[in-house]
Amino acid sequence: MNLGEPNPAPETKSNGSTRREFIGTAAAGVALASAIAARSYAATDNTIQIALIGCGGRGAGAALNAMNAKNAPVKLVAMADVFPAKLQNAYNGITKQRKDQVDVPENRQFIGFDAYKKAMDCLRPGDIAILTTPPAFRWPHFTYAIEKGLNVFMEKPIAVDAPSTRRMIALADAAKQKNLKVGVGLMCRHCVVRQELLERIQDGAIGEIVAARSYRMHGPGGYFASKPKPQGISDLMYQVQRFHSFLWASGGCFSDFYIHNIDEVCWAKGSWPVKAHGSGGRHYREDNVDQNFDTYTVEYTFADGAPFFYEGRCITGANPLMGVWLHGSKRAAKMSGSGHTPAGSCIFKDQDTSNTADLKWSWKKGTKEPNPYDREWVDLIDAIINNKPYNEVERGAMASLVTAMGRKASHICQVVTLEDMLKDEHEFAPDVDKFAENSPAPLKADADGKYPIPTPGMGRKEYSTEA
Repeated sequence: MNLGEPNPAPETKSNGSTRREFIGTAAAGVALASAIAARSYAATDNTIQIALIGCGGRGAGAALNAMNAKNAPVKLVAMADVFPAKLQNAYNGITKQRKDQVDVPENRQFIGFDAYKKAMDCLRPGDIAILTTPPAFRWPHFTYAIEKGLNVFMEKPIAVDAPSTRRMIALADAAKQKNLKVGVGLMCRHCVVRQELLERIQDGAIGEIVAARSYRMHGPGGYFASKPKPQGISDLMYQVQRFHSFLWASGGCFSDFYIHNIDEVCWAKGSWPVKAHGSGGRHYREDNVDQNFDTYTVEYTFADGAPFFYEGRCITGANPLMGVWLHGSKRAAKMSGSGHTPAGSCIFKDQDTSNTADLKWSWKKGTKEPNPYDREWVDLIDAIINNKPYNEVERGAMASLVTAMGRKASHICQVVTLEDMLKDEHEFAPDVDKFAENSPAPLKADADGKYPIPTPGMGRKEYSTEA
């Protein structure tokens, strides 16, 4: 396996059927807008133009990461969001840092649920659309980008339920047919330190991976918790604004926060887990009305029986812990430590992961690790300018689905299999492509302004009003 290139998602078999057979029929429903292949490299002057769709912190960060790539000139030419203040803040912040790479006059700053189309209409075939809205909107935005012949960078997760996952995989095939290059923001896979660790593991440095464990424990972040909706904003706009709080918009904190660590373990194992069971709970909720648990505990199981233990927690004042540890038949390894970067990857002498003074291997101690947020853009742009096959969507979709499997297992306190998830027909927001500012929200509050929450042990639905 060449760890310098994105790994394709492995085929996952269940009862003699492959994952491809489960999703294959979905591809038939995707209409290709044109038979003309888009140019891989956008402009005659070698400048790649980008449009930012979704102007939150991660969107602005992604635009700056694109501008950091030195293998081609990049210029931001259009922006879109549903909130004017968010677009303006992103514009001001990006311009302050990279004024010479920003050309977004007011007539290329678009507001509204259809703003993504207007921003992409400003690009030429072969330019790049950055899709960093809440994940629920990923599939309609990706659909339009394919129609326009645009290369794409999209943030994770890229789906929050099985129907949108199947739709994204079908769209991945459509993008391949048009020779479009698509990156997905699971940047840890572009980390050279983790790549070297995995090369060593594949050469037998720790033996067979027999177990893994990972943690993301910190205080509330993002829009994890939400108070009752204030006056002056609709239910839909409130839920879009505070997307981490609502399952339909983001998959909640589990899908949005925990996907990186879960994907790291799947990458190391070279496969997706076949089942999960878990639990969780809500604590210190006061008058918060979001749909998240404060604590999550999930045990994933891979096809070879190896367990992967995941724990997530968002509680102020509790002990913080974040990282991924792999336990092999010979010794243990740390894949990532206190954050996504630097990784701090290392191999221990034995199974004692507390002994960091006497290591079997660590990456170039004292050397600054390359930033994986920048490297994923270097890799994407390299594929564009050199016309290399590059499509991370299927892998990103499967990582999103496996993460959702753990979330659902915790929310219903039942064993959930990958086969269950692949075949599941429930979609949280099936009409997301039709939303307008005055549309009703997918989630309805009760008379007290409270939204449905997960009800463990009450059946196989994540919350009581699920269709």
